[in-house]
Amino acid sequence: MIEKPSFEPRFLLPKYWLTWLGVGLLYTISWLPYRWQLGMGRCLGRLLYRFLPRRTKIARRNLELCFPKMSATDIELLVRKNMQNTGIAFFETGMAWWWPDWRIRRKLHVHGIEHLQAAQKDGQGVLLLLFHFLSLEVHARLHGFVKPAVGLYRPHNNAVMEYLQTLGRGRSNKYMIPRTDVKSMLQALNQGEIAGYLPDQDYGRKRTVFAPLFEVKEASTTTGTLLFAANSNCAVLPVTCFRRDDGTGYDMTYYPEFENFPTGDNVADVTRVNRMIEFAIQQRPEQYMWIHRRFKTRPNPDDPSLYDG
Repeated sequence: MIEKPSFEPRFLLPKYWLTWLGVGLLYTISWLPYRWQLGMGRCLGRLLYRFLPRRTKIARRNLELCFPKMSATDIELLVRKNMQNTGIAFFETGMAWWWPDWRIRRKLHVHGIEHLQAAQKDGQGVLLLLFHFLSLEVHARLHGFVKPAVGLYRPHNNAVMEYLQTLGRGRSNKYMIPRTDVKSMLQALNQGEIAGYLPDQDYGRKRTVFAPLFEVKEASTTTGTLLFAANSNCAVLPVTCFRRDDGTGYDMTYYPEFENFPTGDNVADVTRVNRMIEFAIQQRPEQYMWIHRRFKTRPNPDDPSLYDG
């Protein structure tokens, strides 16, 4: 596990000066009014749409694959909205990491808390299924006000960013676990912790099966959810967090625990997880992280890429 980090003198080396400059700018901006930052995020997103054509193309292709009946005009409108939300996410990182409790807590609107309470009633751990919506950093911070949790995460390659993200994400939660440390994750769940897990990206071929996701019939889907659920005393509970359009904050919703899960049928079980992902995305598709190549791994390594051309 990764405890809350300490500052190290090496963080002041010249190779990190540009990192600190960017972080200092984001920190300063984070103190501006919330609605100003939303507006700045939308402006940044319009620039991303224009000057990051590769990411825009990936988002467009993902939407075409998932929603083949959607018109090209509607897809392009959704891509534009999605890139604006991507810009907002940049500023939300500053809010999540540095806003004082009193400021960010008032943006929280919780729904379905009874489902989390029911899942914990016997002292068992909870595997909390989160998804890659663009307000994920805010989601992690807000969840700590409901119940501090443990987070599974990918360590950052930049030592300063690793320090800052671990400190920021642990501000209202407990501790972080590198995503490769399966043993510590299982231990946390067996000790009755709430542990967040993201099952909705393409992690390649290791510990995966191919299952339907929207109209893609064979999407590489992690079996990590099943590994943790089957080998620990835990409930599996989905949760979403969406930004409100009126600027009043975020709706965080807990859903009922998965019953009879896992069943032992890996494809059926991960398909069930994917159905929950579809349900969540359909509520706010413009807020999902479409710029990741979700369908890059094909069932047959020799199959052509879905992102070519």
